[in-house]
Amino acid sequence: MTDTSITPEPTLAQKIGAEVLGTFVLVFIGVGAAMHLGDGTDVTGVALAFGIAVLVMAYAVGHISGGHFNPAVSVGAAFAGRLSWVQAAIYSGAQLVGAIVAAAALFVVHKSIDGWDAEGAMGQNAFGDEAASDIALWGALLVEIIGTALFLYVILAATDKRNPSAAAAPVAIGLSLTGIHLALIPLTGTSVNPARSIAPALFAGTDSLIQVWLFIVAPLIGAAIAGLTYALIFGSDDAPVPGSGLAFLQGGNAGATAFAGGWDPNAQHHGGQFQGGPAQGGYDPNAQQWGQAAPEQQWGQPAPEQQWGQPSGQPGADQQWGQPAPEQQWGQPSGQPGADQQWGQPAPEQQWGQPSDQPGADQQWGQPSGQQPGQHAAPQQPEQQWGQPEQAPEPWTPPEDDGSRTQIRPSDDNPS
Repeated sequence: MTDTSITPEPTLAQKIGAEVLGTFVLVFIGVGAAMHLGDGTDVTGVALAFGIAVLVMAYAVGHISGGHFNPAVSVGAAFAGRLSWVQAAIYSGAQLVGAIVAAAALFVVHKSIDGWDAEGAMGQNAFGDEAASDIALWGALLVEIIGTALFLYVILAATDKRNPSAAAAPVAIGLSLTGIHLALIPLTGTSVNPARSIAPALFAGTDSLIQVWLFIVAPLIGAAIAGLTYALIFGSDDAPVPGSGLAFLQGGNAGATAFAGGWDPNAQHHGGQFQGGPAQGGYDPNAQQWGQAAPEQQWGQPAPEQQWGQPSGQPGADQQWGQPAPEQQWGQPSGQPGADQQWGQPAPEQQWGQPSDQPGADQQWGQPSGQQPGQHAAPQQPEQQWGQPEQAPEPWTPPEDDGSRTQIRPSDDNPS
């Protein structure tokens, strides 16, 4: 059976812990070996110490934080669009903490050696008179920029999603760091890592602190060059992470910030972005209808405060879908309250077609208002049924005479 469980995303605290631990191991092993360079340890041994430390810790905690262990790597990844600047700054702080703790541990341990002096003996980086090679400032700056850029190219390429051998990335990264150290240790002691240079300089004396700026600036420049040009040379494996690249002052877009917390089934889609809370006009299955602001109602059912087809100013009562409110019949003016009745039956106070200003007058369909049922005015016709032809008016009856006959016209034999 295949395990389909989803591995939870590491928290920020876990990522910080991984970077602190990884950088601690790198500095403790690498700088610890460099402190004994020429005293039982050669250049190859120091180079292998740095390379092996990175390789091992990348496999150990790389799945948690990415295994940077180097502020230059984090900055280069941010320039390349792989990491946001906020996270790059957090990583750099964690790396600096791990490096300083490791350097302090080395300082304390070596203090137990009789006659040992920390000044100039902490495996620090140097140029000019402080360096064994007596390399000039510009030479040290140039070689550190080149070395860091090459290191970042290897990292970005080895971790590229298009790389079919991405699982072997720690090996490539560790071996590349070993090679860079083999070339640069005789010149500057090899930095390519600001945290690795700052930590021992804090304990190596004033001269090391004065020169440490070069080993901060040069690696960051080299990382920026590699990060900005990698996609131009080799293309990009994915869209840039929001808040990365040259977007120094941008906080990332809102859609990416919303999705960072995962999909919320109670959230809504509004304006092309997913938002975590209900908003007016949006869809919330527990509160309202799509595009309707009335709270607490069912999908497709009118709000309790207003019936379907009823004016908004007149409060309604409980009713079923499609049934008019008890206070008003379908087609009845809203200003006249009705009584309880059935669907399609006229209100008791008013018949269909009766003017609204004649309340309560009982009359038949088509009968004028203002008269009682069964009462007929002289000029009006008697009642009739709907659809029945009109009855002829009663013939005119002349008044009775006093015994004589009234003729329509005089008779011929009537004497004149």
